[in-house]
Amino acid sequence: MPKTTKIKTVLKDFFGYENFRPLQEEVITSVLKGNDNLVIMPTGGGKSICYQLPAILLEGLTLVISPLIALMKDQVDSLHANGIPAAFLNSSQSAIEVQSILNKIQQKSIKLLYLAPESISLISDIIKENKIDLIAIDEAHCISSWGHDFRPAYTQLGFLKIKLPSCPMIALTATADKATREDISKQLNLKSPKKHIASFDRPNLSLEIRTAQDRISQIIKFIDSKPNASGIIYCLSRKSTEQVANRLSKQGITAIAYHAGIPHEKRSQIQEDFITDRTQIICATIAFGMGIDKSNIRWVIHYNLPKNLEGYYQEIGRSGRDGLPAETLLFYSYGDVIQLKKFAENSGNKEVQLSKLERIQQYTEALSCRRKILLSYFGELVEKDCGNCDVCKNPPTFFDGTILAQKILSGIYRLQEKEALGIVVDFLKGSQSTAIYDKGYQHLKTYGVAKEHSWRDLQAYTVQLLNQGYCEIAFHENNRLKLTSFSKKVLFEGENVRLSKMIKKPLSQQKTTPKKIQKVPHDLFEKLRLLRLKISREKGIPPYLIFNDHSLKQMASEAPLDETSFLAIEGVGQKKLHEYGKLFITEILEFKKTNKHSQKKTTGNTLETTLQLIQQGCSSETIAIERRLSLATIKGHFLKLYQKGEKIELSEFVTKKEIVQIKLAKKELKNSKSLKAYYSFFEEQLPYEVIRFGLAVLEKEAI
Repeated sequence: MPKTTKIKTVLKDFFGYENFRPLQEEVITSVLKGNDNLVIMPTGGGKSICYQLPAILLEGLTLVISPLIALMKDQVDSLHANGIPAAFLNSSQSAIEVQSILNKIQQKSIKLLYLAPESISLISDIIKENKIDLIAIDEAHCISSWGHDFRPAYTQLGFLKIKLPSCPMIALTATADKATREDISKQLNLKSPKKHIASFDRPNLSLEIRTAQDRISQIIKFIDSKPNASGIIYCLSRKSTEQVANRLSKQGITAIAYHAGIPHEKRSQIQEDFITDRTQIICATIAFGMGIDKSNIRWVIHYNLPKNLEGYYQEIGRSGRDGLPAETLLFYSYGDVIQLKKFAENSGNKEVQLSKLERIQQYTEALSCRRKILLSYFGELVEKDCGNCDVCKNPPTFFDGTILAQKILSGIYRLQEKEALGIVVDFLKGSQSTAIYDKGYQHLKTYGVAKEHSWRDLQAYTVQLLNQGYCEIAFHENNRLKLTSFSKKVLFEGENVRLSKMIKKPLSQQKTTPKKIQKVPHDLFEKLRLLRLKISREKGIPPYLIFNDHSLKQMASEAPLDETSFLAIEGVGQKKLHEYGKLFITEILEFKKTNKHSQKKTTGNTLETTLQLIQQGCSSETIAIERRLSLATIKGHFLKLYQKGEKIELSEFVTKKEIVQIKLAKKELKNSKSLKAYYSFFEEQLPYEVIRFGLAVLEKEAI
């Protein structure tokens, strides 16, 4: 098995990262030992590297089973951008295209092959010839009927382990409860799989729930506050996707609908336009986005309630994959609950679906930290509140709601428990609607008894009573509200009821007018973003395949002016350094010339903060945590401060023995400035980071 140094070298060389994310190295090591593995990692947690990196080191082919053509294309494009030979096969390709790829496999010129489960017959000869060194099953939850996205075609994949018993298999998914995990292992015939379950926490995602009143106005304001930011709006029906997209388009917002009813070629173009930043917003049904590795999606909105927490978690996980802050917003209404109830009633797994719907309903109505609820659902218990959800940011204030509760429950009683939520609220408000007057409800004793409250607040208070068990919805009886045994304690025994006060969020009184938002380039990040966009248009590839937003933000912060410091940026490997380094360094130099004073001040401040922590005896890792910056950024600070003449100890990054070795190499290489030359000299055994720090020490000694 390759040494740890070799694995880390491949990580930097091909993927541009100095360090692994949690569990990645552990999984990769297990795969290279020949074990079967089950990997549960959140979206954006780095699942792909767990099989892509071993594929580079293994001699034979790595087969990747993936459910969607778009997912395969996206992954293969990303691999090509990193200099890794890969291909995909699917039913849409011609016989000539398929044969060309099969020939490349025979010639061992492809390291990874992506394949849909329906197309497995295309490689029957390769399976027979035992040319496969690793099998990866992506989106593995699709094999389980317990999962939220069951796909029958996945159930045939168990034969792979029977045909290739000595070939290690890795099954990966972002969302799987305990029952689904066991089902995955069983159906794929995994042999004593090593189970790796990462934290489901995505602290960079903010979580917010709002009531579904005047959604479009709220969405327009939300989008207007985030110019140039990509986002997805998930809707329950095809019709809704088109309606929402049309409403946004009329306001000058670039939004397009995406659903299964749109012809395949047009869907592919819509997706391509979104990935390449030509379209800012997609209004889609839930299938959109699975496996799409667009790292700069800054927000996800659920126009309707999702069917379950697994689906919700996977969908919000499509934002903020680069680790930068992202926002998620879910609009909640009882109308969605009723509709989803009907869907569940007609499903083949009724009890499970109804139970999961109830859990997400509880999540949306919760008055405690939402992240704790979400994590506990996946078996991860945390003690502290997250501070990044709407409940944590605006904790509810409780009041004695006993009298109000008595009014609401009395209203349900006076209506003989025959009416649904909307009519009950109308009755309590004293509405003069046809529905009230046709039934003579205006003559009942408690008609209008709670008219001092707004309709929206009264509805919300009734929902709180539902959540506390004082009343219930009879879904099979036209959704009528019924009293429970608890309600008697309030009505007749004087039991106190605590309700949460409604927080007023007034909408602006100004009418929203159509407008196109164009952000004027004013900072280095924006300059680099526009350069990335220009290059992506010229090459015909998505911008994030050049560099993701996280890499651009680090470039803007660090302002690297040579190849050595540019290579220290996360996401910059050898291929991207060679292909884009000069272009981005030139852009940074030009910017610094025209913004000399402000840049110097900003850079000085951040370096000074790091220096103060170094002088307090803090390690690079401690400083990274304290300052909430990447470890690579802090290491860059150490290097800059050292080069500026500050008395800083670099033994944390390079040993005396390694400095001696680099000194000898420098002599052999005639003082070469190329890191690649040193890397090759050491036969790829000495990491770039060590070489970089070693050269800095030697340069200072020579002064």
